[in-house]
Amino acid sequence: MRKLYEPLTKDPYNIPYLVMKRRSAEMVKYASNNFLALKLSYINEIANLCQAIGANIDDVTLGMGYDTRIGNKFFKAGIGYGGSCFPKDTKALHWLSKQNGCELKTIKACIEVNENQKIYLFDKIKQDYYSNLSLKEIAVLGVTFKAGTDDLRESPAIENVRLLLEEGAHVTVYDPVGLEQFQKLFQNKINYSDSIEEAIKDKDIVMIMTDWSEIKNFNINEYKILMKNPVVYDGRKI
Repeated sequence: MRKLYEPLTKDPYNIPYLVMKRRSAEMVKYASNNFLALKLSYINEIANLCQAIGANIDDVTLGMGYDTRIGNKFFKAGIGYGGSCFPKDTKALHWLSKQNGCELKTIKACIEVNENQKIYLFDKIKQDYYSNLSLKEIAVLGVTFKAGTDDLRESPAIENVRLLLEEGAHVTVYDPVGLEQFQKLFQNKINYSDSIEEAIKDKDIVMIMTDWSEIKNFNINEYKILMKNPVVYDGRKI
């Protein structure tokens, strides 16, 4: 292994080569991913508080990022993390800690915060506009857990669509690449659109769940023109 990685330890890379026991190496991976997940959950809660008191989360993260002890990575507030790494590693580390009699309460809280954050938009819609979503026309833009993949693992869109259906809403979804996989989950219970224009036409509310470039670059004025009510909940701050 030393021979394999030796070129990376020299110019221009100069990456250190570390040797440790297997348990320690595994913990480096778990502890690192869990720390990043904690950072995401923390800034999401700060964003919720900012909205409640009238502060601007973008200004807050900008200011915090100048503190070199904190940095500005993983400070993009939104509707929670998904995918495979963070959900899997946070649950694994929490389980491991409980099994060994030293439960990591910060990680337990991180998991709980993320689960709640996934349905933050759904709760806000019910609080702000419609306590009863029965027969409301709602479009969900983006169903994959992040842009650039068709991966649905732990995607916030899944739980939100389930909740919308339980409320009796009519749901239409759009995603550049994830519709085929999403259709396996919901089949004919919802509608599928090949374009944003078709998805948002005559809708009461739009929920943005993934920051695809197609959604980022969509003309914002089209929401006013095409929707029944131009109410857009942006879960990715695009």
